[in-house]
Amino acid sequence: MAEQILILDFGSQYTQLIARRVRELNVYCEIHPYNNIPELTDNVKGVILSGSPCSVRQDDAPDVGLDLYRKKLPVLGVCYGAQLMAQKDGGNVLPSEIREFGRAKLSLVDHHNELMKEINIDSQVWMSHGDTISELPSGFEVIASTSSVKVAAYKVYNEQTYGIQFHPEVTHSTDGKRLLRNFVVHICGCAQDWTPDIFVESTVGELKSKLGTDKVVMGLSGGVDSSVAATLIHHAIGDQLHCIFVDNGLLRKYEFEEVLESYKHMGLNVTGVDSKAKFYKALAGLTDPEAKRKAIGRVFIEVFDEEANKIQNAKWLGQGTIYPDVIESVSVKGPSATIKSHHNVGGLPDFMQLQVVEPLNTLFKDEVRLVGKALEIDPKILGRHPFPGPGLGIRILGDITPEKVNILQEVDHIFIKGLKGKGLYDEVWQAGAMLLPIQSVGVMGDERTYERVVSLRAVTSVDGMTADWCHLPYEFLADVSNEIINSVKGVNRVVYDISSKPPATIEWE
Repeated sequence: MAEQILILDFGSQYTQLIARRVRELNVYCEIHPYNNIPELTDNVKGVILSGSPCSVRQDDAPDVGLDLYRKKLPVLGVCYGAQLMAQKDGGNVLPSEIREFGRAKLSLVDHHNELMKEINIDSQVWMSHGDTISELPSGFEVIASTSSVKVAAYKVYNEQTYGIQFHPEVTHSTDGKRLLRNFVVHICGCAQDWTPDIFVESTVGELKSKLGTDKVVMGLSGGVDSSVAATLIHHAIGDQLHCIFVDNGLLRKYEFEEVLESYKHMGLNVTGVDSKAKFYKALAGLTDPEAKRKAIGRVFIEVFDEEANKIQNAKWLGQGTIYPDVIESVSVKGPSATIKSHHNVGGLPDFMQLQVVEPLNTLFKDEVRLVGKALEIDPKILGRHPFPGPGLGIRILGDITPEKVNILQEVDHIFIKGLKGKGLYDEVWQAGAMLLPIQSVGVMGDERTYERVVSLRAVTSVDGMTADWCHLPYEFLADVSNEIINSVKGVNRVVYDISSKPPATIEWE
């Protein structure tokens, strides 16, 4: 098993970023809720305690017994994690006189300490806390301070146990990656040998052992995740993998034909199924986003099950689930509020007697692309923008009709074609169009019109967890808007969405 860092999650919005920064050091790590920790194994080389939206002073504050780790493994507490260790050992954590949020500079750094080596005085760090460690326990020493935070970092005597009040995982902490390298590589002693090539080699070996000569059935979407997952499984079992690509009537224009053609060149065994009519029937009259998602999911399972039953003795279902899907489906403190259903997480209906195999469920999106590159998958597939599982069904606000799908497909096609034509496609994380449930007054020729409004959406991001609206050139937006209004019958107004995530989401539903 690969060496790994264990990250205990107390609910911070930044926890996934800690994991990403550790992975960037070519060291494997896993996130686990503080209240659902796996059994400690010999391959765990160190532990990181995340931040939290909670206060350690709350009666119901998240807590964990640290005797299992301290004095046995290096431990790094970040923000809440640092406060928790200080309080549990007898220190004082009090409300900050002024809530400390944003940039600060280190005014004191103990360069003799292993954690703080090569961290500059005046190094910028990112603070995000309402409490402050006002008094350290006996045996704790300060190793970094800012002008307003005396205990910006500490170490415990005779232990490889550290706490930091700031967040090294965010880019605003300019030496944050160096600090994490100090902890992960120099203090924990991790070898930095977790690479895409090693992942491919070990995963294909594991799949061969797990699947043997069994048949696997898998639904493909044409996207990066399912394509890379299918290729890994194909490398392990060859034609024992049977792939199904369902046209749900909510794909992009020409997508069904183009995706099937691309898979032929990859040597995958793929069957295309035209099920548009079934999906449209199930969606008729539905306007609630969650109801639409559930209807699309239900019909997909029905169609998929019907096709899968044609493959005799299939025992496994392959899925392109990735790590954020898994993390976001596990709650730190009891049931989480459902923002939206996820099509890859949550299990299968009882009538589908298949075991699930998910070769990518430990990877972030950018890592999936690196693995795909190692597998020599066509860059056109690896470079595709993410596309929602329910497709255009959640980009048409309100009820779904074939007419609305056709309108949106045409609009989307013009937008995406334009991005590619101007060399902008690869600068954008995700782009698409939304058909809004409103009409607006317009003038075409000498006639007054009352037609539909579409919103274009393009965002930049690393992994989709946060995103900023893409600052596309005004001239490009003007040209695309003009072509849409002149070419797509039924649309007389185009708007551009300039909302970031958070507070908005990338999709509108």
